[in-house]
Amino acid sequence: MTSALELARNGLMLGVLYVIGRAIYNAFLHPLRKYPGPLSHHMSILPRSWYQLQGLLPFHMDELHQKYGPVVRVAPDELAFSSPQAWRDIYGHKKAGEEENPKPDSVYKVFDWLPTSVLNADRQDHGALRRQLSHGFSDRSMREQEPIIGSYVDLLVKRLKEGIEKDTTQNLREWYNYTTFDIIGDLSFGVDGGFGCLANSDYHPWVKLIGKSIYQGAIISGLARLGLLRPIRWIGKSKLLAENKNRAIVWEKVGQRMEGGERPDFLEGLLRKKEELKLDQSRLTMNATLLIIAGSETTATLLSGATWLLLSYPEKLRKLEQEVRSAFKSDDEITLTSVGNLTYMLACLNESLRRYPPVAGSLPRMAPKGGAMVDGNFVPEGTLISVYQWAVNHDKNYWNEPYEFAPERWLGDPGYKGDQLDAMQSFSVGPRNCIGRNLAYAEMRLILAKIVYNFDMTLADDSRGWLDDQRAFVVWEKPALNVHLKPVAH
Repeated sequence: MTSALELARNGLMLGVLYVIGRAIYNAFLHPLRKYPGPLSHHMSILPRSWYQLQGLLPFHMDELHQKYGPVVRVAPDELAFSSPQAWRDIYGHKKAGEEENPKPDSVYKVFDWLPTSVLNADRQDHGALRRQLSHGFSDRSMREQEPIIGSYVDLLVKRLKEGIEKDTTQNLREWYNYTTFDIIGDLSFGVDGGFGCLANSDYHPWVKLIGKSIYQGAIISGLARLGLLRPIRWIGKSKLLAENKNRAIVWEKVGQRMEGGERPDFLEGLLRKKEELKLDQSRLTMNATLLIIAGSETTATLLSGATWLLLSYPEKLRKLEQEVRSAFKSDDEITLTSVGNLTYMLACLNESLRRYPPVAGSLPRMAPKGGAMVDGNFVPEGTLISVYQWAVNHDKNYWNEPYEFAPERWLGDPGYKGDQLDAMQSFSVGPRNCIGRNLAYAEMRLILAKIVYNFDMTLADDSRGWLDDQRAFVVWEKPALNVHLKPVAH
């Protein structure tokens, strides 16, 4: 009679043989075998997952593209592309009747019992949700929102001036976060004072919860790619994650907003059509949660990166100071509309988006039934495909001096005439690109203009290597950005 020990041993041997056989198949027989990449990545998902869970995947992709070229097999079922054409082929608009490259459920619907949002809705539902959300991001809405946004930016300047009376060194990472979270809190739910971060010069407990849920989401995504969906979903249903607590708070805020009147905020368009689009409180909560994260953390991240880059290149900062301080006679003249005339500032922000993209990784898609063509390469159906922003933004095939901070490349400087500016798509492209692009640019311009107009800035010694050793999950894990501030007399 076979003993339990023998059964266990035989089972273990079969398991080992399966893993080895699968690795051999992936490396030498798989439909993606012709694409270049490390043998270890061809054989198993483990190397890719290790880099992702360490927050190092975007930089690893940069190294792989430098070694293997514009298309790299980074896992048995995944290809990474680095080219302007790949952006269009993977994410761009499709012809009538042509199937889009869908978002894989393994990435965007890990918790498959939750209602969908504009992030992971199917093609038809996404279009309907986006049309309604677009009202909150229209030019008319931005004009109506200007006093709201401006009041928070003015409060930021006031708080900084108060702060430097006690200590001339301020952590601008925190202050940018306070500002953008307060703005998005007000514009999403109509709550005067937003989250109260600027009013109290500290994070609201809810904001800390949001940050924790973003980090946990990145880890969950990495574990899901390892095939650990069942335990992940058990944890999600057990309400142990920060995201569960975050959603509960958003649910309450959405309920309060549903009882309020008409207002030029981001939820107004959805509320007008909530019956037609079958938007109950749960679906509204999912969309509001997305708006809060996308509309705050990314903007604050870019402002932190832009500030550090400008202070690391003093000659660029001097040019920006000259532009801003000569364009306005008083602080009151600096508005969402007037900052649109600052051409060098726009170049600085674009170059900051290239050098320090708020989302350094990728937005995965999946080749549809019948496969797809990406930058001249046939991709079998079911293959994960994407462009990694950090990698393409630093690809020497598209950028001269890719690791330098050179706003002039966006102004037609002949030294950068060979740059392919469309290689950078910080807000993605196509029908699912970032709906808040115009608002993000306006908000970043306004905040940076107010800071540059009112303060002389120099980096504190402990922040000179600010970008060194940073890790990027869904967003960056940023250390303090300590800056010496000195009020400017006008």
